[in-house]
Amino acid sequence: MSIRKRVRNTALVSALAASAVAAIIILPSMGHAASAYYVSPTGSDSAAGTASAPFQTIAKAQTAAAAGDTVYLRGGTYAYTTATKTCSSQTAVVDAITLSKSGTAGSPISYVNYPGEKPVFTFSGMTGVDCRIKGFDVTGSYLYLRGIGVSGVPQNNSLNHESWGIWISGSNNTFEKINTHGNMGPGLFIAKGGNNLVLNSDSYDNYDPYSSNGAGENGDGFGAHIAAGNSGNVFRGCRAWWNSDDGFDLINAYSSVTIEDSWSWRNGYLPETTTAIGNGTGFKMGGYGGVYVATAVKHTVTNSVAFLNRGPGFYSNHHPVANDYVNNTSYSNGTDYNMLGISSSGAAVGLGNLKNNIAYGGTLTANMTGTTATTNSWNLGVTMSDAQFQSVTTTGWNVSRQSNGSLPVLTALHLASASTLIDKGTDVGIAYNGSAPDLGAFETS
Repeated sequence: MSIRKRVRNTALVSALAASAVAAIIILPSMGHAASAYYVSPTGSDSAAGTASAPFQTIAKAQTAAAAGDTVYLRGGTYAYTTATKTCSSQTAVVDAITLSKSGTAGSPISYVNYPGEKPVFTFSGMTGVDCRIKGFDVTGSYLYLRGIGVSGVPQNNSLNHESWGIWISGSNNTFEKINTHGNMGPGLFIAKGGNNLVLNSDSYDNYDPYSSNGAGENGDGFGAHIAAGNSGNVFRGCRAWWNSDDGFDLINAYSSVTIEDSWSWRNGYLPETTTAIGNGTGFKMGGYGGVYVATAVKHTVTNSVAFLNRGPGFYSNHHPVANDYVNNTSYSNGTDYNMLGISSSGAAVGLGNLKNNIAYGGTLTANMTGTTATTNSWNLGVTMSDAQFQSVTTTGWNVSRQSNGSLPVLTALHLASASTLIDKGTDVGIAYNGSAPDLGAFETS
């Protein structure tokens, strides 16, 4: 079995995800770095920053690094107890780590795990910081972060909404093999900036117990509430699970976002339990708080999987325009596909373009009137059962990734060899085997 390959050779796919190509080209080659610096939890900021005499903090390494340089982060725990500035009020926002120095096109500044090692940045010790906290505040552009763990960003009062693991407002950055978990708010959040690529990253067990709008209401895996004029942000090969609110949340995004080859499950619960909390959407594809917005943009999600989310697997969330949902698999969510949109008059309407999707288990669809939905499992007259799949197991999806960071190779929710969903799709410009694309997120070999 193989994950479906992406070929952007039709208007549907190329127009929706063309900006992803721009994001890819900033991935650096380690060999071109002008200089290398090293950081270790046991280092010293008065040291030289070499392999034998590493710095202790990433902030010190930033002062030394220039475009094209690489900062190697040695394995271990980097524990933070203070912010870069004091809280001016209980509702102020402070950073623990600020990455503000930019690289250049073709020569990013790279902050990467030393090969074979796992640097983990933990912020649970910031108990005396009585305002909102960003673990990492990435304001710079042309940066490459890889192999970093981020955990424990706290909320220290109940006057605010969430804190954040990683907050992004720069452009042309790549975040690869990032692991964010146990934060009191979203693990990774894009607020501004374009052409950011979040690649092969995980975000789970995030829960905001002290949010002013209710416990669990803001603990997303990944968020992208992006200002207008910041196109090209892409999530690819990412996983979000057991977050108190949503797996992926694009509410209030005024620039288009693309999600590809990603998995989202068991969101909307107190982490690692079945206690309901938060919204519980797998992929929340936009919306502006139930208000019609004339400048709304289209988002797209392809080749992705949602299962056992308490709310919808894929949800339009009152979005004012029709998003594109292509070759996705939704299994046993509260509702698998809920296309609730909003018209210019404020009326509830169905909005969405859906092709080659699978819905199985639970309530299959909602608010489909008004959508363009063709060649999906629910409108092709096929009989759905467990026998359509090699397996419908919902365990093991969080196993270790492949050595290159790619999603693990599983059999769950992949089509069985005799499945009647094989070759039932329509060509949307994504590579396929046989006479036509298969339905769902995985193309059979």
